[in-house]
Amino acid sequence: MLLCDSHLHFFSRDFFVALARQKEANAKVDDVLAELAARTKLELPAREVRAHLDKWLAELDRHNVARAIIFASVPEEVGAVGEALQLANGRLAGFFLINPRAEDSATRVRQISAKYRYRGVMLFPALHHYHVNDETLLPFFEAAAACKLHVFAHFGILQVKLRDALGLPRVYESTFANPLDLQAVANRYPQLRFIIPHFGCGFWRETLMLGMQCENVFVDTSSSNNWMAAQEFPLTLAEVFHRTKAVFGAERMLFGTDSGVFPRGWRKDIFEAQLAAMRAAEFSEKEIALVLGGNAETLLLE
Repeated sequence: MLLCDSHLHFFSRDFFVALARQKEANAKVDDVLAELAARTKLELPAREVRAHLDKWLAELDRHNVARAIIFASVPEEVGAVGEALQLANGRLAGFFLINPRAEDSATRVRQISAKYRYRGVMLFPALHHYHVNDETLLPFFEAAAACKLHVFAHFGILQVKLRDALGLPRVYESTFANPLDLQAVANRYPQLRFIIPHFGCGFWRETLMLGMQCENVFVDTSSSNNWMAAQEFPLTLAEVFHRTKAVFGAERMLFGTDSGVFPRGWRKDIFEAQLAAMRAAEFSEKEIALVLGGNAETLLLE
């Protein structure tokens, strides 16, 4: 059975440096990061992309993960993750974070797509404060479509623990976090594939409604899915998988862990919990194989 993790943060050294500079533009970055590592017990990534890539590839090998989709989680990380993609010989596929409100967003999509091997863009509406159905964003989506990129759109609850650990302000605004905002865009661009992580991360009902109306929308299963505690009725992970399959079908579900830091490494506990949930939800072995890797492989080969 092919195992592909569709949600993995590469978190290169450039990612940590970017966050440290957000805390204080003139900060002594090495000192800030050393203090962070000592306080949180995190292993800071190697300065060389090759070394950090080798660490991740060894970790994936250890858990028999054949492929992974990795993210450039801040704009400053695009070059490092792009380098990792080029060195990984097809083992990894990449998505890069971008703010589509920026005046040069369409140009950046074209430039980055031409220079690196990225397969998609990543959007955080609650972080950058926009509705994805804003018509001023159409040039951005036109560029993504022209470059044949997929669109990963994070809706729902947004928490970035590394930002919290560095004392960065929480600028998230859930007013922009409703997956139903994506409906008009998904229907306007049927050639694009849109991926909603974490079952909508608290906006599960809205994600199901979106998936029922837009066949080009996929859902990923990543993280511990602790958003279930915020629902108005008790939920089990098996129930989430069962009802999501009823709407999306197993063919539009992508397994992911949301792994990103060492020494924790790849989240085997997430994999085991989700596999058990699928079996409890009476997924067939064929359906499990699609979720765990078959769908991602098809998506990346399109």
